Amino acid sequence: MALDSSGKQTDQQHQQHQQPQPHRPYSKTRDARLKLRRTPNEEHEPENYEDLPLDFSPALFSSLERYLPDKVLNSTRIEKARFMSELLQSYSPDTERNRIQRHREYRQRILSSYQRLHGDIYTLDPARFFVPSFLDAVSQSSEERLRSVIVRSAPGIYTFDMLQPRFCEMLLAEVEHMEKWVYDSRSTIMRPNTMNRFGVVLDDFGFESMLQKLVDDFISPISQVLFPEVCGTGLDSHHGFIVEYGKDRDTDLGFHVDDSEVSLNVCLGKQFSGGELYFRGVRCDNHVNSESGENENYDYSHVPGRAILHRGRHRHGAKATTSGHRVNLILWCRSSTFREMKSYQSEFSSWCGGCKLDRHNRLQASVKATTELLKRRTAERTLVELSSPPPAD
Repeated sequence: MALDSSGKQTDQQHQQHQQPQPHRPYSKTRDARLKLRRTPNEEHEPENYEDLPLDFSPALFSSLERYLPDKVLNSTRIEKARFMSELLQSYSPDTERNRIQRHREYRQRILSSYQRLHGDIYTLDPARFFVPSFLDAVSQSSEERLRSVIVRSAPGIYTFDMLQPRFCEMLLAEVEHMEKWVYDSRSTIMRPNTMNRFGVVLDDFGFESMLQKLVDDFISPISQVLFPEVCGTGLDSHHGFIVEYGKDRDTDLGFHVDDSEVSLNVCLGKQFSGGELYFRGVRCDNHVNSESGENENYDYSHVPGRAILHRGRHRHGAKATTSGHRVNLILWCRSSTFREMKSYQSEFSSWCGGCKLDRHNRLQASVKATTELLKRRTAERTLVELSSPPPAD
């Protein structure tokens, strides 16, 4: 989301699979008395909903399932899908459902026509995709081990080696193959967001399940350690895409915040100069255009295979790529729980620099007012004592 724009990035996160439909399990039968759990049932293993004709992302259903009341949780998969679908639809206007339907049809047209170049990268293979240090650190489920490979480059900004060169090469080739297919078939595709004119949405080309597993098994556990204030209960959905910079492509990217709780940005290559990211502090909506402090300024230079992880609300932009061709994998990771909780809050001093400053100023003003009040009362008592007649001998 650009800071000077009221437009909001459109979610592009649903993949339809053509499967036999026993029935469409969404009649209005949900018991309104049944409420979601306040905390997830961590011991429950969610179902897979990718083969059902859903109006929302299958990954969202799997994440939401842990919050279902026991009466629904112990029912059949179809009944759980019906309950969750009706619950989500109750919060979704007709225009949103129509948008989801149109996007489902758009994605299905791509999936039915596009022939993959490297089919094996559409399924997550950690041993082949990740460098050993990253894989070992996450696999051990140790915060100490995790922090040994992840560098805190600046407050709220973490960098680490992540992707193997061979995987980067294969994904780059796949993206070039996608672009060639778009050109040859004279197709029109949705670009990643309102600010990038080049690049592709990987979820639309069949990467949704692989990227969601990347979020579930790797990015979410890391983020719960590094950013507990925005994803303490985990990340449950994503928007995954490729951006391209250089000659005849986007050159730079304006100052903005992401439509995410946590953003992963990994440079895939190729040869390029410039393109540094610049960060200027974390802000909520109320302070998104406020000034940044000196300790909030940080610039980052891309290295192929190396990742940078930051809050989506961390204001940033990209300087001009002065030569060559730079391609990056971006993953906007989202938490439906955090977004629901945020709607009931008006102050975010746990993570917003502007709210922290406001809170500090209020505290300082309160201390000053209290000090002045005490001084005034002391002066008044002194005046009373001086004006009182001396006691009689």
